[in-house]
Amino acid sequence: MSTDAGAGAGAGAGAGAGAGAGAHLGHRDVALPASVEVYDTTLRDGSQQEGISLSVEDKLRVAEQLDHLGVAYIEGGWPGANPKDEEFFARAVDELKLGSATLVAFGSTRRPGTRAADDATLRHLVDAGTEAVCIVAKSSDLHVVEALRTSLDEAVAMVADSVAYLRSEGRRVFLDAEHFFDGYLRDPSFALRILDAAEAAGAEALVLCDTNGGTLPDQVELVTAAVRAATSATIGVHFHNDSGCAVANTLVAVRNGATQVQGCINGYGERAGNADLSATIPNLSLKMGVETIPRERLVLVTPVARHIAELVNVNLDAQRPYVGAAAFAHKAGLHTSAIARRSDAYEHVRPDSVGNGTRFVVSELAGRSTLALKAAELGIELDSAAIASVLDALKTLEHAGYHFEVADGSLELLMRAAAGDPQTALDAFFVVDSYRVSTDWRSAPGIDGEGSERGRLVHPWAGAGELVTEATVKVTIAGERIVATAEGNGPVNALDAALRQAVAPHFPELDAIRLTDYRVRVLDSAKGTGAVTRVLLDTVGPDGGWSTIGVSENVIEASWHALVDAVVYGLLRASVGAASLPAEDR
Repeated sequence: MSTDAGAGAGAGAGAGAGAGAGAHLGHRDVALPASVEVYDTTLRDGSQQEGISLSVEDKLRVAEQLDHLGVAYIEGGWPGANPKDEEFFARAVDELKLGSATLVAFGSTRRPGTRAADDATLRHLVDAGTEAVCIVAKSSDLHVVEALRTSLDEAVAMVADSVAYLRSEGRRVFLDAEHFFDGYLRDPSFALRILDAAEAAGAEALVLCDTNGGTLPDQVELVTAAVRAATSATIGVHFHNDSGCAVANTLVAVRNGATQVQGCINGYGERAGNADLSATIPNLSLKMGVETIPRERLVLVTPVARHIAELVNVNLDAQRPYVGAAAFAHKAGLHTSAIARRSDAYEHVRPDSVGNGTRFVVSELAGRSTLALKAAELGIELDSAAIASVLDALKTLEHAGYHFEVADGSLELLMRAAAGDPQTALDAFFVVDSYRVSTDWRSAPGIDGEGSERGRLVHPWAGAGELVTEATVKVTIAGERIVATAEGNGPVNALDAALRQAVAPHFPELDAIRLTDYRVRVLDSAKGTGAVTRVLLDTVGPDGGWSTIGVSENVIEASWHALVDAVVYGLLRASVGAASLPAEDR
């Protein structure tokens, strides 16, 4: 590798978007690579995100999903750094059956002033038993002097010695050049010396890292082109998203010679996250014509992204590009009417190309075409008069505080009622005659402040006591009047228990329906405790989940309306069968 930084920088000046479709836009003619290697670091860098804590079982399941997607490399963690990663690599030998991906162990170069063969970190990498390893080295003179507190020559020797040792142990070696972009802009000669040492010692890929995540695309263009002109090794890139440019930076780097792209599914990672592979993969494959994962597996991008979101227990952002629930959701009437005639009018790619789907969101902004499309999606026949009726109801109810785009269950009940479907009318299942809920707090001297029994609360200003909530529900089912009373750990729980007690003997399928989330929002905070409240309930059954809504100045009434809708819709699903439900709910 040449370390002539001036020549390298000059080679990168003016680098642009590349050949092919972009050439007519004035970009310089750069031949895009036919393919790139996708290197996923969700299990290592992604797990450093605040709020994510993966068990060994979680890590094994995530790795299986990544292999299913078809990535080239899965970085499993840092062996020796903690017992969890030690166990993961030990179990991976027998339990992780990868079909196409290569498992990679991550670590660092030897410490300053030590021999590579004596370094514990390097020994742990060898003992992990993976075919490939990735080691991180500081490539910024600032970090070498201030963080490592050693000389630049020693930093270069640390890289050369570590790579040579790992190669002698039969490992493929990737080098993560930490802080490379910042380091190159400070001292390009030293940054290139680090890469030169790694390549000379046998490193297979030189990964340029934007560790602080602040590099912008024009800088990425300059630096990557300079490195490409100076080496014949595989160039990889690893971007953090602190400036919101991680995916864009990755695409620019590929246009300028990078052929390994690192990142995390769903953009997981420390601080603002890493480059989002859920967007990087389709951008490269569908828009730039660069092969990433096997073409036939692009349809797995959305299901894998959502599956991993469940495994890491982090709600997937609905607006995340390509894979979010709202990525291809349309609300404005102008958009939906256009899409009805031509799908690409407001969609930049076909949603099914990445395993997602078009959704039509119904709200007070909806026009007749939106309602007609939504009805067709649900298999409901609405004539012109019924559409007008639903549209009027939507505008009135949303003005009052309802929000049907997040309450699919309540919306479908409203539309089916307008269609005159007798099976979906409330009285097809039961009629609510009345309901009542009471909450009593009783002083209870003698209960110590450490008591943890249900219903026992400690109030610093009132001493210990016992809270009792009871609900009574009266319903009529097939002419039979039923009264049920139940206690709960709050009014909603008590009402739910009483309603189930009354209805379940006639509808045993209710046993498989359960509430999973309850959210309350105050709509007019200026009115204080007298404000209108919106309640959203998430419910799940054997064939999927749904949401229902209630709005009232009385939070118990709002909760009751949402609860009854949840039960009725669950019974409806059970009665009509999952085959007639929208695909996303099956």
